[in-house]
Amino acid sequence: MRPILTLALALPALAATAQTLTSDGATITVQSGATLYVAGGLKNNSGSNLTNEGTVQLTGDLLNAASLSGTGLLRFSGSADQTLTTAAGTSLGRLEAANTGSAGSNRVLVANDLTVTNQLTLTSGLVRTAPAATITLPDGASLSPETTGKYVQGNLRAVRTAVSGSAAVIFPNSATLTPNGLNLGTVTMTRTAGLQTADLSYGQNLGGAPKGIDRVWTVAATGAQPTDGNPVNVALSWLPEDDNGFALGSNAQLWRAGSAAGPWARQGAPGSAASRSFAADVTQLGALTISNISAPLPVELTRFTAEPQVADALLRWTTASEKNNDHFDVEASADGQSFRRIATVTGHGSTTQPQNYQLVDKAIARYAADPVYYRLRQVDTDGTASYSPVRQVRVTAPMSFAAEAWPQPFGAAGTTLTLRTATAGPATLVLHDATGRLVLSRTLGLNAGTTDLPMAELGPLATGVYVLRLSQGAQHAQLKLVRE
Repeated sequence: MRPILTLALALPALAATAQTLTSDGATITVQSGATLYVAGGLKNNSGSNLTNEGTVQLTGDLLNAASLSGTGLLRFSGSADQTLTTAAGTSLGRLEAANTGSAGSNRVLVANDLTVTNQLTLTSGLVRTAPAATITLPDGASLSPETTGKYVQGNLRAVRTAVSGSAAVIFPNSATLTPNGLNLGTVTMTRTAGLQTADLSYGQNLGGAPKGIDRVWTVAATGAQPTDGNPVNVALSWLPEDDNGFALGSNAQLWRAGSAAGPWARQGAPGSAASRSFAADVTQLGALTISNISAPLPVELTRFTAEPQVADALLRWTTASEKNNDHFDVEASADGQSFRRIATVTGHGSTTQPQNYQLVDKAIARYAADPVYYRLRQVDTDGTASYSPVRQVRVTAPMSFAAEAWPQPFGAAGTTLTLRTATAGPATLVLHDATGRLVLSRTLGLNAGTTDLPMAELGPLATGVYVLRLSQGAQHAQLKLVRE
């Protein structure tokens, strides 16, 4: 029989003076009102069971390789860094950081994903997650106010359900969201902060600024999504430790990207962030951060629209002024995350006069997605690039049989074909040169939808023009390829 240690109300506290209290197959139950105090660490080995309905207080590390449950309080009160290691996905009722160590040595280090169902308390010191670990506060869980020297570094996720209406919803990770009448459903807000890691806790090259504050909030909603005509408002705040070189003042800007790796696009209007807080309207959820707005703007884009035109998409955009504008790359995406250039439109260089542009993207059902997403990549004469907001077009026509190549023209690395079909089954691919000579013939097995087919074997071909023909039953597609 395994030994059982039960701490009842009659035993208000149990103290251990050893450096580490080790449980090998024991069941430890800390009942409500009782305290298990360990002047050192606690090692809960495989086969053990720790149930905490009271308080477990440690001055050392917790290494849990077994069952850890209960709604009680786990308090870390050491004077040097302490480590909390549990199986990924472990849930705790309450967690308190009360570390009294000196700055830089007063952290509770969380190694794996952890959920705190009731309250995360910051009495003293920091809580810091590993870069790949996340602390989750589900709906109803709270976080004591974060202040200088006393906050959560790493990944802190907060969840709010049934987010709708016009009232502001406060998230405990320094964010407030106002849905402006939208029924957003369940909203998950994950803040990555204080890791001093580019493309993870801060973004780079945001409109010419070298970097943003050392905080990125990634926002996702299960319900309705904001649009240009119906944005949501997001307010974000941070502490001096996470300024990351940001100059407080009136030139702040909210930026949005698919992930912290960018590319970034402006959201809402610029304004002041003198109090280390900033709010703006957001027309698309995703990764959000704060940085400076670049000035002067190389191209002042005043309008960018995308709308269906029978089976096509009509894109229009207008600039109020341009400075060293070489061209626009028009990019499309089937998922709103991975974009591909579909056309290049020459800019007007430098001008103070308004300029109008438009492009028709034919037969957008070929993307095998609904909606299709578009954005503009504006490129200066020196190669500097910036991105427009993303627009979307609903697909009204059935998916056609089609083929595209990227890059085009292609070089020594070859190209990748994107093949789209509504029907799964065998297909044939043949390639001829400009004289009609057969260069390549292949038999393919296509799935319904979109298939990416790398064609590295085209890299050694001589420079020139080639014709690719693709057939699947009665369906045919033809594509001109250029080897440069």
